[in-house]
Amino acid sequence: MPTGVAIRDVREQLFDAAERVLLRDGPNALTSRAVTTEAGCAKGVLHRHFADFDAFLAELVLDRVRRLDGRAEALREAAGTGTVVGNLAAELAELFGSVAVAMVGLVTSRDGLRARLRRTTPTGVPLLTEATAMFASYLAAERDLGRLPAGADVDVLAPMLVGTGHLLFADRHGARPGLGEVRRVVAGIVPVEGRGQSGPLPCLERRRESSS
Repeated sequence: MPTGVAIRDVREQLFDAAERVLLRDGPNALTSRAVTTEAGCAKGVLHRHFADFDAFLAELVLDRVRRLDGRAEALREAAGTGTVVGNLAAELAELFGSVAVAMVGLVTSRDGLRARLRRTTPTGVPLLTEATAMFASYLAAERDLGRLPAGADVDVLAPMLVGTGHLLFADRHGARPGLGEVRRVVAGIVPVEGRGQSGPLPCLERRRESSS
């Protein structure tokens, strides 16, 4: 009987393989055979750990959703440093420059997968819903620090940022928008206060630029 560690290792191996197929070939190419072939294991391995393929895909999406927790914490901790626009632009580029756009396409293309995910995300789209909460929390922190107007409605601004970011990066095969373009879009959405908006780039911006 495999140990818990071994089971987690197999799951991660399969999740990473599915992500590679999804990014390379798109949602329509994502099948159980494609995943196990990419992972270099027998097809039966996937079905030994998951009830069916939609159960596997649901766990894949939820695993990627859970990874947002650490990023949300890092973004909140960035409040008060660098610039509001710079922090937001860097995180949007990081979020949608990764697998998030492909995951959203996967969710919207499979009825069975959406039905399973409704058990944990009754409304909205997984990943986008959690990303919206992440940005709202950060914006609220910046508002409390006086770097956003006191009347800024973060529950309106956050979905605007996520929706615009998703549209900006939606073309999986086209050239990815540069950080400057993302900053320009964010600056058109977020009403920052004048004070505290200049100075060196924050850690989030430096991390994004170093990976470009």
